[in-house]
Amino acid sequence: MKIRKRMATGAVVTVLMLGGAAALTAAAPAVAAGPTGAANELSCTTHSDGRTGTADCANNTNRTIAFRVTVVCGWWPDQVGPWKTLNPGDHDSSAATCSGGTGVGSVNWEEG
Repeated sequence: MKIRKRMATGAVVTVLMLGGAAALTAAAPAVAAGPTGAANELSCTTHSDGRTGTADCANNTNRTIAFRVTVVCGWWPDQVGPWKTLNPGDHDSSAATCSGGTGVGSVNWEEG
C-alpha cells in the first residue's frame, strides 16, 4: 500500500511540473516579441571586455531613434543598458555589466 501511495504522489507532482513547464513555454513567444519600433536602422558595433558589453551606434537615418545594449550573462541575470536617443547623424554608446557569473556571453542592441 505504501508503495502505491508514493507512486501516485510522484505521478501527480510530475503532471503538475509538466503542466507548469507547458504554461511557461506558451508564454515565452509573447515576452520575446519586444517593442515594435525601428527595425535595425542603426549602424552598430558591439564589443565586450568579458564583464561589460557595449553597443556603439550611429543614426544614419533622417529620424530620431532610441537604442540600448542587451547583454547575455553566463550564470547571471541578463542585463540591459540605458536607453540612448540618437538624432539624425548622431552616435552614442550604451553599456551593461555582468556583475557575477561567468561574464558576457553575447552583446546585441535593441531599437525602440
